Amino acid sequence: MPNIANFIALGEGFTTEFKRSMPSDLGREICAFANATGGVILIGVDDAGTVVGVRDHNRLKSQVQSISRSADPPLAVEVESEGDVLCVTVPEQHGKPYSFGGRFYIREGATCQQMSRDEIRDFFFEEGLIRLDETPCNAFDPSVEITAARWADFAERAGIDSGLDPMTVLENLHLVKEAGVTHAGAWLLADDITRFTLQAGVTCAVFRGSAKTHILDRKEFRGNLYAIYQDVMAYFQAKLNSALIPHAQGRDERLELPESALREALVNAIAHRDYRSTANVQVYIFQNRVEIVTPGGLPAGMREEDLGSKSVPRNPLLFSMLYRMKLVEQIGSGIRRIHDACLEHGVAEPAIQVSPDWLTVTFPRHEAAVAPHVTPHVTPHVPPHVGRLIAALEGEMSRAELMEVLGLADRRHFARTYLQPSVEAGLVEMTLPESPRSRTQRYRLTILGRQARTSQQYTNGP
Repeated sequence: MPNIANFIALGEGFTTEFKRSMPSDLGREICAFANATGGVILIGVDDAGTVVGVRDHNRLKSQVQSISRSADPPLAVEVESEGDVLCVTVPEQHGKPYSFGGRFYIREGATCQQMSRDEIRDFFFEEGLIRLDETPCNAFDPSVEITAARWADFAERAGIDSGLDPMTVLENLHLVKEAGVTHAGAWLLADDITRFTLQAGVTCAVFRGSAKTHILDRKEFRGNLYAIYQDVMAYFQAKLNSALIPHAQGRDERLELPESALREALVNAIAHRDYRSTANVQVYIFQNRVEIVTPGGLPAGMREEDLGSKSVPRNPLLFSMLYRMKLVEQIGSGIRRIHDACLEHGVAEPAIQVSPDWLTVTFPRHEAAVAPHVTPHVTPHVPPHVGRLIAALEGEMSRAELMEVLGLADRRHFARTYLQPSVEAGLVEMTLPESPRSRTQRYRLTILGRQARTSQQYTNGP
């Protein structure tokens, strides 16, 4: 039995509504509570919280139950009497969204509001009743987009005979429906995913230090989802430190963070992100950590305490294709595999932060994470022209000073052959990365560049 004294003391709010008498709009009030987290309607209490009471409770109870059953789908509510007050309790419901009289309502603060068309659409997505990956991508024209080369590439990744008819295969994989190619199909077959879903790419950036004050490098990857995955993993290989591990047969190169853990976190971000968000997946590399930031938070039905034991795919069709492509394994085991990989690698487990709009996986970076028997040693492949530049670069130098030392006169040739490859390889950095065309721009070796110069013993000779 609800304690109406407590409800009255707290006043009207998100979960409580007062009605002086039986309201004509009770159906919409019940519907609004059902689409939120439930609530209590006290009939016989005025707006000031004064008990005025109502009569003929049996008739009113029957009327309330009839109204609740008229919702679509029908609602189950509890109706009880406490003194002269009729208490209508709307439990939290699991058949959302509910409508009444053909309209949808939601609780906003202490009021009931009719949902707009966009709000209804968003509500369906948020409750997982509509999956964007399963909806048609009208901008994707298969006769134009599915070239022979692109189909052969997709077929190989998905384990399909490339000689089969593409549209028949895609239909059997549920990537084509009556209305056309689904978004999941477009994301996996596109040459530029942003032409179909603007924020579906992945942004990677390297920062100096532990804050976003100075950016050293930034890349936007926007092919199809499989290509994006490959590009980001290659970016990790290029920007993170490596170690040479001696063994009986020679030496192996090992990334400072476990590749399998980075791969799992990246694929989870691609598979489970909210593709309706105006943000994209972001990969940040700081001196002390690596962050993989996923827009969308947790999907409906998933709680933070479920991480590592359960999973609710936000994009089940896409997830099934990534599983077919062997990028993901059994559902719900990704977090555990990340932790196991970090433990085996000898590094700290990542921290996971969850908010309504974001999920961030943070991998700590520090020298203590490298095992004592491992000799950290970065050994990038350095082309001869790049080797000459890093051998010539002392302290901070301008473009003109570098060209003079190298005996070069063609600015375009210098930029294309020497400077740009050095910066892209992470061997050289700008002193003013936020103003790349500044007249006072100068260049200096990165830690990676200094290590490469020392290990390779470059000179600036011809």
